Amino acid sequence: MFIYNVTTQITWKIAEEWLKWMKDEHIPEITATGCFESGRILRLLEVDETEGPTYAVQYAAASKADYNRYISLYAGEMRKKALDKWGDQSIAFRSLMELVH
Repeated sequence: MFIYNVTTQITWKIAEEWLKWMKDEHIPEITATGCFESGRILRLLEVDETEGPTYAVQYAAASKADYNRYISLYAGEMRKKALDKWGDQSIAFRSLMELVH
């Protein structure tokens, strides 16, 4: 199993609306690509929240090929949608992890 992790810090101004959008629109749209089996949202604790909360959104892919398919076919469009909607109200970094145990 591979976990595609997107860690995002958002401003307090959009925090509630962003979380709703993630739950109701963005995660369902990404999982609907068929590249991931599930998506979940985690809130980072014990971090500086002066500017706003930080969340890790994790998508589970059964194979590296599924993840690669998402990156090549869908990632650009999904990133653009988020950028168009939230602009400089959020900052994200992405990582790929493999479940070992």
